[in-house]
Amino acid sequence: MKHLSLTILALLLALTAAAAGPQIKFTTQQQDFGTVRQTDPQVTLTYEFTNTGDEPLVIISAKASCGCTKPHYPDAPIPPGQKGTITLKFNPRAQFGEIHKSVTVRTNDKKHKKLTLRLTGVVIE
Repeated sequence: MKHLSLTILALLLALTAAAAGPQIKFTTQQQDFGTVRQTDPQVTLTYEFTNTGDEPLVIISAKASCGCTKPHYPDAPIPPGQKGTITLKFNPRAQFGEIHKSVTVRTNDKKHKKLTLRLTGVVIE
């Protein structure tokens, strides 16, 4: 019985240690902006996330796969339980056809140090 109690205690401690720290959880990591014209103004997509951890979450960087997509992310740490957003602005000029772009997000979440946000759509003349 004592051995079983020690095993359960060790398991609980391991689970608690694994859950410690900041943890990012996105509502979605992929969005489709539909169909736009090359002459349309830029498309703005917002990706909402929550810090489900127990320490402040820091978005270290967000880098787009090309110059036509500009990511904007919070400068300040996101406290535990709070939400934040990363906004992607896509410029359809000089683009044509089916679009598949990505943004690499780096965080201080030990489990998700690097995540990818994706945007898709179609650009017509």
